[in-house]
Amino acid sequence: MREITDIADVKRRFLAHLTLEKGMSANTAQAYSDDVDKLIHFLTDSGVGVERATPDDLERFVCTLQDVGIQPRSQARIISGVKSFYKFLGLEGYLDKDPTDLLLTPKIGRHLPEVLTVAEIDAMIDCIDMSKPEGQRNRAIIETLYGCGLRVTELVTLRLSQLFLEEQYVIIQGKGNKQRMVPISPVAIEQINLYLEQTRSHQVVKRGNEDILYLNRRGAMLTRQMIFHIVKQLCELAGIRKVISPHTLRHSFATHLLEGGANLRAIQQMLGHESITTTEIYVHIDRSRLRDEILNHHPRNHPAQ
Repeated sequence: MREITDIADVKRRFLAHLTLEKGMSANTAQAYSDDVDKLIHFLTDSGVGVERATPDDLERFVCTLQDVGIQPRSQARIISGVKSFYKFLGLEGYLDKDPTDLLLTPKIGRHLPEVLTVAEIDAMIDCIDMSKPEGQRNRAIIETLYGCGLRVTELVTLRLSQLFLEEQYVIIQGKGNKQRMVPISPVAIEQINLYLEQTRSHQVVKRGNEDILYLNRRGAMLTRQMIFHIVKQLCELAGIRKVISPHTLRHSFATHLLEGGANLRAIQQMLGHESITTTEIYVHIDRSRLRDEILNHHPRNHPAQ
């Protein structure tokens, strides 16, 4: 077992480990690092070296979190960061045994997210003012969010070069720079094509944004906040009283596919959950089968007769 002589250097290498080897986003990795800081301060005040902490020391740390009123969900996140840190210390040869092996994570009640019905989504779309310059763009945005189950960041960074509309799929750059292929419905394709023809092709594009799909009036990439504003405004106009965000359309995408009989594994892959690693692995999955999952089970592919 090695002794830690420079904890700041160890932390820097831990941060690099999370981003480069674990593929975490910079924000998630920084959150883990901040949580480890809490532990280091606690152990330092107790006169205990990080590499010499015992399971009892870590239990006292968790009890302190509880005593100061940290909520169970936040406790779970902090403990997850601490466990990752000690696994890293083990890999680096600072530990003979991981003291977090028996560290328990508090149970968290499952929070069921709001889900919109197909009728509510249609009502939102009906409230888009198509006479305004941004009308067709906003309709294409809603259809893309709902038709592909994208995160907001994935939507605003979506590039023209990632669209394969004739083949009915898009390549999405997700969390941790992991890529995935997502089938896209004919309705979303139609609305994107209309936006490209009627709006996007006539815009003056700000330098550096030439490949960005959805642009604001100044020809630059839309912000996350703007997408939140568009969705919330449409919900208010449609008289929807649920507490929603753009992420609600992602939940609705997954829920409607599942209710329609889609395979759970395929849904996880299309959402880009942890089971997806890189495009290289993903392309070995039968593309036609994944496309069938969304084309057969997503309500946008079964218009009312």
